[in-house]
Amino acid sequence: MVNPRRRRAVILVGNPAHPYSRAIRLGRTLTTLGYDVEIAATNQVDLPREERDGELVIRRYPPTGPFARDSATGQLPPAERAAGRSRSLVARIWRSRRARIAGWIWWPLPVRGWLHTLERELLPADLYHSCGTLPITAALDAQARDRRAGRTSTVIFDVIDITFDSNNVFAIPRPILSLLERRERGWARSSDAHTAVNDVFADRAASSWGLSRRPSVVPNYPEPWSPPAEPPDRIRAATGLPPSTRICMFWGRLGPYVGLDEAAEAVLQVPDTALVVLGFGRGWDKSIARDADPRYAGRHFTLPAVHPDELASWVASADVALCTLPPLSYNQRHTIPNKFLEAMTGGTPMVLGPNLPIMEELLRREELGRVAPSMAPADIAAAIRSILDLPVEERMAWRERIRTVARERYSWPIAAEEYVGLIRTLEARSPVG
Repeated sequence: MVNPRRRRAVILVGNPAHPYSRAIRLGRTLTTLGYDVEIAATNQVDLPREERDGELVIRRYPPTGPFARDSATGQLPPAERAAGRSRSLVARIWRSRRARIAGWIWWPLPVRGWLHTLERELLPADLYHSCGTLPITAALDAQARDRRAGRTSTVIFDVIDITFDSNNVFAIPRPILSLLERRERGWARSSDAHTAVNDVFADRAASSWGLSRRPSVVPNYPEPWSPPAEPPDRIRAATGLPPSTRICMFWGRLGPYVGLDEAAEAVLQVPDTALVVLGFGRGWDKSIARDADPRYAGRHFTLPAVHPDELASWVASADVALCTLPPLSYNQRHTIPNKFLEAMTGGTPMVLGPNLPIMEELLRREELGRVAPSMAPADIAAAIRSILDLPVEERMAWRERIRTVARERYSWPIAAEEYVGLIRTLEARSPVG
């Protein structure tokens, strides 16, 4: 007799998922396979604790427990943040130094309070998909609770980046980093299956973790998109920029190590051109301040992030996409960030930063844009001009070729095939009922 119970999946995300495209795409794929899906995200005080994205439920869990006060800033209510700022200078310095040492010992400290809440409030599931290292202990702990209760569940560790060779760990001493790497290796080996966003990360994870099976490669390709009959012009509608102003666009997480300072300076060297930044994160306030700086008047605009379903039409409204990331870490040199793939979907030629071999090989093979020889603003500006100075007809034909390539070779239905195959294999090992 067939058991009618629907399976439940939880996708764990170490950010507020506002929005998080990979979790949405994985979640939608799981719903087509008959799962009820929850995206379990960190709290952000200006976002609802629970909301729906189609069939997906997004729940944001506030930090609790002994590490709640060490949580990422956006998770704490304004009163608690204000209390921290009101301390004396000596107290703030001591707390800062204590937080750094504690952050090394109890890594990942900013989400420890969130993990504490998940331990008490996350409902059981058949499948736990951990997007990266930050949530993996929550997935493994939930699986352990399931086993104690006589239930069977599966954990997938998703290699979305190489955590301990990324920009986020520059300040951690090497001996501490080695200890954390060993801890991560144990978590990885305790997981039932692994996915990765590209081949390089899959190979690196298999080698460094000593996995018996290479992670299934599930790139974060965007949903396929075709432009409407009337070309979108959403950026000009939002900024009031005239048709005579060419638009360079950067989008995604804002903050250090993403080349925003260099990009802003570069655009000033390109006549009749503005930089439009569409994003979120700790660099938001700095970007807004640049909007108001007289030096950038009419040349720099900051807009909030939009849902992944809407992003292609915004990207298609730009003349040049900027992916000018400095090659600071192994992770950054070998990743393929969402913005790179989304630029393809929108059909927007891009300018890529130097020494990013994985993206550069793909850019040159598919003729997607230009590579700046260095992060110097003058070099970035020259790469931008080499695109903008092409005849209009040539640029329009180029954009259509890029969109076609994205649709035929780099869209989510193609990536989802590997994920569906993995899920079916895991289900065969652990049937419902």
